[in-house]
Amino acid sequence: MTWSRVAEGRAAPPPGDAARSGAWVTALVVDDEIPALDELTYLLRAMPSVASVHAARSPSEALRSLQERRFDVIFLDVRMPSLNGIELANVLGRFASPPAVVFVTAYEEYAVRAFDIGACDYLLKPVSRTRLSTALDRALSRSGDRPGEPATGDSIPLEAAGRTRLVAPAQVRWVEAEGDYVRLHLTDGDAHLLRMPISHLEERWAAHGFIRIHRSYLVPVGQIAEFTVAGNNHSVKVSGQWLPVSRRHARDVRDRLLRAGRRH
Repeated sequence: MTWSRVAEGRAAPPPGDAARSGAWVTALVVDDEIPALDELTYLLRAMPSVASVHAARSPSEALRSLQERRFDVIFLDVRMPSLNGIELANVLGRFASPPAVVFVTAYEEYAVRAFDIGACDYLLKPVSRTRLSTALDRALSRSGDRPGEPATGDSIPLEAAGRTRLVAPAQVRWVEAEGDYVRLHLTDGDAHLLRMPISHLEERWAAHGFIRIHRSYLVPVGQIAEFTVAGNNHSVKVSGQWLPVSRRHARDVRDRLLRAGRRH
């Protein structure tokens, strides 16, 4: 592969199949866009822990490389012809010893699916050297995980200012639907908007005690301090905030609170 960075006055990195002394990580980069492939390959080859970096311009080329040798980590674009990055990651999950997976894409809407299938990080292009180093550290820390088992569990990835923050159910006070988005109100006082249907979180976090109280609200039972009825209006108090409870959900909310021993 032609190296595009030499013209900028930087020393050319070692070839992808030449391991450097003292380094041990082997990486595979998969992207059908040559500039993005060159950029990510360059950044990885400049990292002290990376022994070798191989590049593939398509999922089929990546699979051929994976059959020939083992990689510690694979950096995947999402949108590619024939087989996309999500589909390729699913294939990797069936390997006896799959590499850690990091997605690198210009599209934030695939983050939830990526973490659902066990990705250890999700980077938005353009990728900074610092952000890539963090992703590499996360990938290498996954070496003790069982193949195909997501380390992030039911955490939700939030991307802000080029950084991915994983939010666990225990960090959420309530969820509010806003059109095609949800706003997560966190225990630290922050609120983050995420493109995701509230029904997805309702199903995903049911095991963590989250219940639907209204078509626009999802809350963990443990965060409800009070349940009140005023005429035909029902509401619950969560972290000092009163949230409406629809008539459709009122009985279920009341029953859940009674079982939990809450005031009503």
